[in-house]
Amino acid sequence: MQENTQVTEQKDASAHLRNKEAVVKQGVRMPAEEEGSLAGRLRHGDRMAAEELVDRYYERVYLFMRAVGHDRQMSEDLTQETFLRAWHHIGQLRDGKALNGWLFRIAGNVSRLYRRRHKGKTSVSLEGVEPPASGVDGSQRAGERERFDRLHEAVARLPWKLRQAIALHYMDQLTIAEAAEAARVRQGTLKSRLNRGLVALRKEVPDE
Repeated sequence: MQENTQVTEQKDASAHLRNKEAVVKQGVRMPAEEEGSLAGRLRHGDRMAAEELVDRYYERVYLFMRAVGHDRQMSEDLTQETFLRAWHHIGQLRDGKALNGWLFRIAGNVSRLYRRRHKGKTSVSLEGVEPPASGVDGSQRAGERERFDRLHEAVARLPWKLRQAIALHYMDQLTIAEAAEAARVRQGTLKSRLNRGLVALRKEVPDE
Protein backbone atom coordinates (compact mmCIF):
# COMPACT_ATOMS: atom_id res chain seq x y z
CA MET A 1 0.00 0.00 0.00
CA GLN A 2 2.83 2.37 0.93
CA GLU A 3 4.65 1.57 -2.34
CA ASN A 4 1.51 2.37 -4.38
CA THR A 5 1.19 5.66 -2.51
CA GLN A 6 4.80 6.53 -3.33
CA VAL A 7 4.29 5.79 -7.03
CA THR A 8 1.17 7.97 -7.08
CA GLU A 9 3.00 10.79 -5.31
CA GLN A 10 5.88 10.60 -7.79
CA LYS A 11 3.48 10.82 -10.74
CA ASP A 12 1.77 13.80 -9.15
CA ALA A 13 5.15 15.33 -8.43
CA SER A 14 6.22 15.02 -12.04
CA ALA A 15 3.16 17.00 -13.08
CA HIS A 16 3.86 19.52 -10.32
CA LEU A 17 7.37 20.13 -11.62
CA ARG A 18 6.19 20.46 -15.21
CA ASN A 19 3.51 22.92 -14.13
CA LYS A 20 6.23 25.02 -12.52
CA GLU A 21 8.34 25.02 -15.71
CA ALA A 22 11.01 23.11 -13.79
CA VAL A 23 12.24 20.73 -16.46
CA VAL A 24 15.11 22.51 -18.17
CA LYS A 25 16.01 22.03 -21.82
CA GLN A 26 18.15 18.96 -22.48
CA GLY A 27 19.04 16.47 -25.18
CA VAL A 28 16.75 13.60 -26.12
CA ARG A 29 17.61 10.44 -24.24
CA MET A 30 19.50 7.79 -26.21
CA PRO A 31 17.56 4.60 -27.05
CA ALA A 32 18.58 1.60 -24.92
CA GLU A 33 20.13 -0.29 -27.85
CA GLU A 34 22.32 2.67 -28.81
CA GLU A 35 23.29 3.19 -25.18
CA GLY A 36 24.33 -0.45 -24.90
CA SER A 37 26.35 -0.23 -28.13
CA LEU A 38 28.10 2.92 -26.94
CA ALA A 39 28.90 1.30 -23.58
CA GLY A 40 30.43 -1.70 -25.37
CA ARG A 41 32.63 0.50 -27.54
CA LEU A 42 33.73 2.46 -24.47
CA ARG A 43 34.71 -0.74 -22.65
CA HIS A 44 36.95 -1.59 -25.60
CA GLY A 45 38.73 1.76 -25.39
CA ASP A 46 37.22 3.27 -28.55
CA ARG A 47 38.32 6.94 -28.63
CA MET A 48 35.51 7.85 -31.01
CA ALA A 49 33.05 6.41 -28.50
CA ALA A 50 34.57 8.66 -25.82
CA GLU A 51 33.94 11.69 -28.04
CA GLU A 52 30.38 10.53 -28.65
CA LEU A 53 29.85 10.11 -24.90
CA VAL A 54 30.81 13.75 -24.38
CA ASP A 55 28.65 14.95 -27.29
CA ARG A 56 25.59 13.10 -26.02
CA TYR A 57 25.90 13.66 -22.28
CA TYR A 58 27.79 16.92 -21.76
CA GLU A 59 24.67 19.09 -21.48
CA ARG A 60 22.92 16.65 -19.17
CA VAL A 61 25.88 16.40 -16.79
CA TYR A 62 26.32 20.18 -16.87
CA LEU A 63 22.64 20.70 -16.01
CA PHE A 64 22.98 18.18 -13.18
CA MET A 65 25.85 20.24 -11.75
CA ARG A 66 23.77 23.42 -12.02
CA ALA A 67 20.75 21.73 -10.46
CA VAL A 68 22.70 20.61 -7.38
CA GLY A 69 23.91 24.17 -6.80
CA HIS A 70 27.20 24.86 -8.58
CA ASP A 71 27.60 28.13 -10.48
CA ARG A 72 28.12 28.26 -14.24
CA GLN A 73 31.93 28.21 -14.32
CA MET A 74 32.28 25.54 -11.66
CA SER A 75 29.62 23.41 -13.38
CA GLU A 76 31.66 23.53 -16.59
CA ASP A 77 34.83 22.58 -14.72
CA LEU A 78 33.17 19.73 -12.84
CA THR A 79 31.49 18.47 -16.00
CA GLN A 80 34.85 18.25 -17.75
CA GLU A 81 36.33 16.51 -14.71
CA THR A 82 33.46 14.01 -14.79
CA PHE A 83 34.30 12.93 -18.34
CA LEU A 84 38.02 12.75 -17.60
CA ARG A 85 37.30 10.48 -14.65
CA ALA A 86 34.84 8.43 -16.67
CA TRP A 87 37.52 7.70 -19.29
CA HIS A 88 40.14 7.00 -16.62
CA HIS A 89 37.82 4.50 -14.89
CA ILE A 90 36.29 3.04 -18.04
CA GLY A 91 37.23 -0.45 -16.84
CA GLN A 92 34.55 -0.14 -14.14
CA LEU A 93 31.80 -0.04 -16.78
CA ARG A 94 30.79 -3.69 -16.71
CA ASP A 95 28.61 -5.64 -19.11
CA GLY A 96 24.95 -5.00 -18.42
CA LYS A 97 25.70 -1.90 -16.34
CA ALA A 98 23.52 1.09 -17.25
CA LEU A 99 25.60 3.83 -18.86
CA ASN A 100 23.35 6.55 -17.42
CA GLY A 101 23.66 5.36 -13.83
CA TRP A 102 27.40 4.80 -14.11
CA LEU A 103 28.12 8.25 -15.56
CA PHE A 104 25.92 10.16 -13.13
CA ARG A 105 27.39 8.21 -10.24
CA ILE A 106 30.77 9.61 -11.27
CA ALA A 107 29.24 13.08 -11.63
CA GLY A 108 27.79 12.84 -8.12
CA ASN A 109 31.15 11.75 -6.72
CA VAL A 110 32.90 14.65 -8.44
CA SER A 111 30.38 17.12 -7.02
CA ARG A 112 30.59 15.66 -3.48
CA LEU A 113 34.38 15.72 -3.52
CA TYR A 114 34.39 19.36 -4.58
CA ARG A 115 31.93 20.25 -1.81
CA ARG A 116 34.04 18.44 0.75
CA ARG A 117 37.14 20.36 -0.28
CA HIS A 118 35.33 23.72 -0.34
CA LYS A 119 32.86 23.29 2.49
CA GLY A 120 31.12 26.56 3.27
CA LYS A 121 32.45 28.25 0.14
CA THR A 122 30.03 26.91 -2.48
CA SER A 123 27.59 29.50 -3.76
CA VAL A 124 24.36 28.83 -5.61
CA SER A 125 23.73 30.79 -8.77
CA LEU A 126 20.85 30.37 -11.19
CA GLU A 127 22.38 32.59 -13.86
CA GLY A 128 22.03 31.05 -17.28
CA VAL A 129 19.45 28.41 -16.32
CA GLU A 130 16.50 29.51 -18.43
CA PRO A 131 12.93 28.24 -18.37
CA PRO A 132 11.56 26.75 -21.60
CA ALA A 133 10.15 29.27 -24.08
CA SER A 134 6.44 29.65 -23.47
CA GLY A 135 5.25 31.77 -26.39
CA VAL A 136 2.97 33.86 -24.18
CA ASP A 137 2.64 37.60 -23.61
CA GLY A 138 5.13 39.54 -21.51
CA SER A 139 3.19 39.70 -18.24
CA GLN A 140 2.40 35.98 -18.25
CA ARG A 141 5.96 35.09 -19.18
CA ALA A 142 7.24 37.26 -16.32
CA GLY A 143 4.97 35.36 -13.93
CA GLU A 144 6.19 32.02 -15.25
CA ARG A 145 9.81 33.14 -14.94
CA GLU A 146 9.20 34.18 -11.34
CA ARG A 147 7.68 30.78 -10.49
CA PHE A 148 10.51 29.02 -12.31
CA ASP A 149 13.14 30.95 -10.34
CA ARG A 150 11.34 30.30 -7.04
CA LEU A 151 11.30 26.57 -7.72
CA HIS A 152 14.97 26.38 -8.66
CA GLU A 153 15.90 28.41 -5.61
CA ALA A 154 13.83 26.02 -3.50
CA VAL A 155 15.62 23.02 -5.07
CA ALA A 156 18.97 24.65 -4.31
CA ARG A 157 18.01 24.96 -0.62
CA LEU A 158 17.20 21.27 -0.23
CA PRO A 159 19.68 19.06 1.64
CA TRP A 160 22.22 17.52 -0.74
CA LYS A 161 20.70 14.01 -0.80
CA LEU A 162 17.20 15.29 -1.60
CA ARG A 163 18.51 17.78 -4.17
CA GLN A 164 20.54 15.04 -5.85
CA ALA A 165 17.49 12.75 -6.09
CA ILE A 166 15.32 15.50 -7.61
CA ALA A 167 18.03 16.47 -10.10
CA LEU A 168 18.75 12.90 -11.22
CA HIS A 169 15.18 11.70 -11.64
CA TYR A 170 13.18 14.77 -12.70
CA MET A 171 15.75 17.05 -14.32
CA ASP A 172 18.16 14.52 -15.85
CA GLN A 173 15.35 12.03 -16.52
CA LEU A 174 17.07 8.97 -15.11
CA THR A 175 14.83 6.07 -14.19
CA ILE A 176 14.40 5.20 -10.51
CA ALA A 177 16.86 2.31 -10.95
CA GLU A 178 19.46 4.48 -12.71
CA ALA A 179 19.08 7.33 -10.23
CA ALA A 180 19.45 4.92 -7.32
CA GLU A 181 22.61 3.47 -8.87
CA ALA A 182 24.01 6.97 -9.46
CA ALA A 183 23.27 7.94 -5.85
CA ARG A 184 24.59 4.58 -4.58
CA VAL A 185 21.43 3.79 -2.65
CA ARG A 186 18.60 1.28 -2.85
CA GLN A 187 15.62 2.13 -5.02
CA GLY A 188 13.38 2.39 -1.96
CA THR A 189 15.76 4.92 -0.42
CA LEU A 190 15.81 6.94 -3.64
CA LYS A 191 11.99 6.98 -3.75
CA SER A 192 11.89 8.10 -0.12
CA ARG A 193 14.27 10.97 -0.88
CA LEU A 194 12.18 12.00 -3.87
CA ASN A 195 9.03 12.08 -1.77
CA ARG A 196 10.67 14.08 1.02
CA GLY A 197 12.15 16.53 -1.45
CA LEU A 198 8.86 17.02 -3.25
CA VAL A 199 6.97 17.57 0.00
CA ALA A 200 9.47 20.32 0.86
CA LEU A 201 9.15 21.88 -2.61
CA ARG A 202 5.34 21.90 -2.45
CA LYS A 203 5.50 23.82 0.83
CA GLU A 204 7.82 26.46 -0.64
CA VAL A 205 6.28 26.65 -4.13
CA PRO A 206 2.63 25.56 -3.86
CA ASP A 207 0.44 25.06 -6.93
CA GLU A 208 -1.45 28.23 -7.82
